[in-house]
Amino acid sequence: MDFDKRLEQAIARGHRVNAARQEAAAERALSAEEQKRLHSQYRLELSEHIEHALEALPRHLPGFRYETLVTTAGWGAKLSRDDWKPRTGESPSSVYSRLEVTVRPLGSFPVLEIAAKGTIRNKEVFQRQQHQQLAQIDLPALKQAIDNWVLEYAELYSTGG
Repeated sequence: MDFDKRLEQAIARGHRVNAARQEAAAERALSAEEQKRLHSQYRLELSEHIEHALEALPRHLPGFRYETLVTTAGWGAKLSRDDWKPRTGESPSSVYSRLEVTVRPLGSFPVLEIAAKGTIRNKEVFQRQQHQQLAQIDLPALKQAIDNWVLEYAELYSTGG
């Protein structure tokens, strides 16, 4: 085989490799877009569930203020209240209680993460996280975890922390 034929074949192989690389890059980009879409879909549904669960607590434990959260740390809701703690022979001190439940933003891994942090009378009583791969999401399990965290907080608050 002469040199010109071999040169043409080398160039053709180069074109095929380049086309394969571009196709693989397009598939990865599509995959990243699909991950973003799935995360947004699940985030919306779980954020709504968080809001409904946290909105119920002040009806049973008056004094809590409800607030929707949309921050760089995540989407969800927060309950908070400030109280005065009497102290014998001294002026009363301020104490706060807070429950925050969020869906964290999509990071570099295809994972959906929910997190909760509970504080009662200035003392952190729990910090919870649960995550699942986007391709294997079990929404009922995540919703159950959210419900359990809210119930746990209500029980702890009712016992005095």
